[in-house]
Amino acid sequence: MDYMDFVNKINKIACVVSIRKNADGSYGEVINEAANRLYLESVQVKAEDYVPGKPYYAFIPRERNFEAMARKCIFEQRQIHSYVDAAYYNAWMDLFWMPLISDEEDKGYCLFSYEMNPKVESEKMADIPPHVAWQVIKMTIELRETTDFSAAMQAVIDGIREYCGAKRACLLLTDFHTRKCTVLGDSVNKDEDTPRMETYLNDEFFRIVELWTKMIAGSNCYIIQSETEMERLKEEEYEWYLSLKQSGVENFVLYPLRYNEKTIGFAMVTNFDSSRILDIKAILELTTFILASEIANQLLVKELKRISITDLLTGLLNRNAVNRRIESILNGEEILVKPYGVVFVDMNGLKKINDNKGHVFGDSFLVKAANILKNIFSDYEIYRIGGDEFVVLAFGIEKEEFDRKVEFLRSQSNEYEKVTFAIGTDYEMENPDIAKAMRLADERMYKDKEKYYQNNSAS
Repeated sequence: MDYMDFVNKINKIACVVSIRKNADGSYGEVINEAANRLYLESVQVKAEDYVPGKPYYAFIPRERNFEAMARKCIFEQRQIHSYVDAAYYNAWMDLFWMPLISDEEDKGYCLFSYEMNPKVESEKMADIPPHVAWQVIKMTIELRETTDFSAAMQAVIDGIREYCGAKRACLLLTDFHTRKCTVLGDSVNKDEDTPRMETYLNDEFFRIVELWTKMIAGSNCYIIQSETEMERLKEEEYEWYLSLKQSGVENFVLYPLRYNEKTIGFAMVTNFDSSRILDIKAILELTTFILASEIANQLLVKELKRISITDLLTGLLNRNAVNRRIESILNGEEILVKPYGVVFVDMNGLKKINDNKGHVFGDSFLVKAANILKNIFSDYEIYRIGGDEFVVLAFGIEKEEFDRKVEFLRSQSNEYEKVTFAIGTDYEMENPDIAKAMRLADERMYKDKEKYYQNNSAS
């Protein structure tokens, strides 16, 4: 059949690809057999330079997801439609595969066509089979049924694993700045005796995550369905292949969670029912889109909460945080751990430093003071409650240990040039009135400060 004549009669981006099935059951390359003018323009190839019969990746980046869909279309004679976020093109793509008649027994053909849009079109994303839509609706409801974010993530990943007929499904949050991973949800078949995902998250694990990013490249997912594909992975990325084999993984699908063009995590399903790969792709494409937005919102809320209780200069907790802490204890929302000690610290002479050398120089003293407090009271709560004022709440500390730390803090005050600490403390064995203990420590700190200025009137 003259496929070139065929695609040239299609008034949409179109090409014909072929795959040969080898005698041993493996598959050959996906070959671009014919391409129309619109397709060549989309891949920026001049018509006079086009040579049919080349592997498809001579025209577009190599992508295992594309290869898997082409094989399924050709050898299962299935029409396939997919709507994906193609990061490589920074666009959403509406993809179509259509099986074609072949005159060769061991070689099949399919038509591939696509449309591209820079923004997601909700009506196309919603064009999914009813049973997939129901599963997505069910998962969305689960996200709204609880205010416990961790519980919601676990419920969703449990649902994904069950739907995919998989032995394991997990959600990972990734921070490429700190090179750390966090498990948001880990679901394992109850018949499986396998370690929890957290056990794999050692210092070396992020190297595997970086491989994921490399292998997915500009695609929207990465799929390994067969032993042949696993062997190819062995040749390309042996470290990843070895980690999968050691974990008993026979097949897997990996989807990045992207938000605002940034990868914030991954959804992974292993040892799934490969006969249902199209439905699995459909469910993961939509749920990861929804989950990425939910997770990004949660991270934003978490960051806003962190900022609201954090002193940005020193990294300590701020006045807002200590007020909330004391209020929750007084209201009975939190248990007061006894015995406890309170330390108020104020920096003598800082105003003169600020006046003479500027606030930037003065800020360096505040940071040094914060670091001293962190070193001495590392296991306790430290707050910056004013310009040059700090408070430490040491819950569950023994008096001997408390006194030792306070004395060491006093000795550290001498490390400063023209800046010292005014310190006031209170230690309570049984007193439940923490507000009174803080008031006493504050009063004692001001008395200590008065002595300083009486002895250093020139300051």
